[in-house]
Amino acid sequence: MIHVIAFYLFAVMTVGSGAITILARNPVHSVLWLILAFFNAAGLMVLTGAEFIAMLLVIVYVGAVAVLFLFVVMMLDIDFAELRAGFVRYLPFGALVALVLLAEIVLGIGAYRAGSLDLGTPDGTAAAGAGLSNIEAVGALLYSRYLFLFEAAGVILLVAMVGAIVLTLRQRSGTRVQNIRKQNMRRPDEATVNVKPESGKGVQL
Repeated sequence: MIHVIAFYLFAVMTVGSGAITILARNPVHSVLWLILAFFNAAGLMVLTGAEFIAMLLVIVYVGAVAVLFLFVVMMLDIDFAELRAGFVRYLPFGALVALVLLAEIVLGIGAYRAGSLDLGTPDGTAAAGAGLSNIEAVGALLYSRYLFLFEAAGVILLVAMVGAIVLTLRQRSGTRVQNIRKQNMRRPDEATVNVKPESGKGVQL
């Protein structure tokens, strides 16, 4: 009984949070409601026994993606009047895209019920070992059967991170070159210089 109550609680909170995320007028409030939706979706994953996916939702999406969205939205100088005007302007196009997606979902469900879609069936080669939890089974599969693909994904992410750093790197011009060796060898009496500036003439650097 407790599982049914928890399922309906998490499900209602997830759907409600997702709806408020779209309907909220303040972008910061939208991100906060999105974080709540992720937490409730993680609760649903725990109920179904997929604790690994639940951890990914909390650690990756809430801890990284959603918090990044929150900081970006809070740091941007958003003109809410212009934002609402753009929403109204693109509302027909958004409604058209929503109708197309809804039609695709209806066609997919109809094709599945008609037997036109033949979904894959597990052959037992990726079955979890006896006595292993869900996380242990995923780890054993990633680091054995899909080891090279997993490492290739890591290399691609690393290259993307380095590329983003290189593209956003800006060289400052007109600055003095820093001599670290000279700074480390500097004596205490060379660190500061006492000056007596004349009144009204300021300090000469």
